[in-house]
Amino acid sequence: MFRLLKIENARMNVPEPEYLEVTDSEAVAEGEALVLASGKLTKCGATAAPAYIAMGVKTAADTKRTIPVCRVEKNQVYAVPVTAAPTSVKIGDKVTLHTDGLQVTATTTNGVVTVVDLNGASVAGDEIIVRI
Repeated sequence: MFRLLKIENARMNVPEPEYLEVTDSEAVAEGEALVLASGKLTKCGATAAPAYIAMGVKTAADTKRTIPVCRVEKNQVYAVPVTAAPTSVKIGDKVTLHTDGLQVTATTTNGVVTVVDLNGASVAGDEIIVRI
């Protein structure tokens, strides 16, 4: 899950929530990377830059489809798990999103999330620090 660590040069380290509708029959997890498609939130693809991070949970069966999200800004830094050992990843590399929208991969081809700090990560599941 994408966890906001800090907002650089901000007076408060809390993003202003927005309330947007999730695509019908789609589940969303807290911390999931999302984009707008046809006016509704949906899971972000591996090589698409996330526009929002979910601040709530929505099951596929929920009838009320609105959730709180925070808009991704360039001055935000996130901690996020990596799905594979980041042995060949370097600070400044851009990595892709995992298909679950909650993690990043160690793949740098067509990457969209910039690695800010490897944070001592050495195995799959460790958190690295990124900027979107």
